[in-house]
Amino acid sequence: MNFDVIPKEAVSVFDRLVSRGFEAFFVGGCVRDILRGTPPHDWDITTNATPEQMKECFAGLRIIETGIKHGTLTVVSGGRSFEVTTYRVDGKYEDNRRPSEVYFTRNLRDDLSRRDFTINAMAYAPGYGLVDIFGGREDIEQKVVRCVGSPDLRFHEDGLRILRALRFASVLDFSIEPDTARSIHENRSLLKNIAAERVRDEFFRLITGPGAGRVLLEFRDVISEFIPEIRPAEGLEQNALDIYTRSVRAVAAEERGDVYVRLALFFHGIAACGAWEQQGGCSQGHEDHGAELSETVLRRLRADNRTISTVKCLIRAYHTEIPGNEREMRRLLASLGEQNTRRLLSLRRAALAQKSGNAQAELEKITTAGVLLEGVLSAGCCLSLSELAIDGEDLIRLGMRPGRRIGKLLSELLDEVIDGKLPNEREALLRAAEKKINKVVK
Repeated sequence: MNFDVIPKEAVSVFDRLVSRGFEAFFVGGCVRDILRGTPPHDWDITTNATPEQMKECFAGLRIIETGIKHGTLTVVSGGRSFEVTTYRVDGKYEDNRRPSEVYFTRNLRDDLSRRDFTINAMAYAPGYGLVDIFGGREDIEQKVVRCVGSPDLRFHEDGLRILRALRFASVLDFSIEPDTARSIHENRSLLKNIAAERVRDEFFRLITGPGAGRVLLEFRDVISEFIPEIRPAEGLEQNALDIYTRSVRAVAAEERGDVYVRLALFFHGIAACGAWEQQGGCSQGHEDHGAELSETVLRRLRADNRTISTVKCLIRAYHTEIPGNEREMRRLLASLGEQNTRRLLSLRRAALAQKSGNAQAELEKITTAGVLLEGVLSAGCCLSLSELAIDGEDLIRLGMRPGRRIGKLLSELLDEVIDGKLPNEREALLRAAEKKINKVVK
């Protein structure tokens, strides 16, 4: 347990409070991460100082009143931002999401008692030590996600905590304590009250975690609350495994935790149930259905256009032939771009996890393709019109009139460069272009 990693800017904020006679503790995720031996991303502080008293303590520093109604100020120290919140007790939750009002308290225990999980309900102060009332440290050692107090109460207060529990279990690779798990299953309908954007954020983080496969399988009923499209895949078997299980196995086998690849594997897999039923057991050729399904779900979850287009691209490219030579790799790179080509190879490697029999030959093809990819990229091959050594102005100077024919000719020249028939050299391309133009004129 090394609390020496607390940055000096955070200590400076802490010291301002303590030097003026107030209590202050680092709290929540930063304490959890230190106990796990993981560098924290955020350093939150809780204090018995009221918001007005905090303003006096932080005079001279930039203060952002982000959530002052709920006792939270953002304090900027040394160019870094820190949230500082007054000890509080939440009032009645009327919408299964946020308290209608909060009450400030002088008691740290009251503040920790309102938090969601034991692993997030610990506090630490230099010179004082760790405050762990609910057994969070032991739960970290046991790798368990457990609600503070009654799980039913915690989830009815804030339905998003259901997905937060699953996300922590996936990202930290923890199990969920049985009573907490029971309550999650029983209260899953509370997710209907949660904004799509919040559900999306938690689901995306969940699906990229090392424990995603286990969580998606154990809590498929919870996932189906906001992705009901998975329900037809349950119990529908393919090669002795139901299609949902096959899909999740592929997701879990993706090693990089790439959200686009994992979403593509997930939606491609569950889309198979439609083709499986309609084509008498043949699940091939359902890429279009998978792409449409992913767009439907992702738009419902308010995903951004980049995520939607990338996932659709990967699903449609799912059965693309793996390149076996440099020419084929240049073609694939020209079509998908570097990042999506890398993602496609990662996707195909992960997909082998759901295949029966020996997949060694296909694995070797993917490995070889990875070597080809690096070779093509290191050679600096021309793969797009923007990299071509000539442009439309050059063709106009050769006598072409402005219009779509210029774009068509440039594309033809690019194809020949990608195929290795022409070098990406200005003079060679101008000669080839002139021949093509003269041929059309004749």
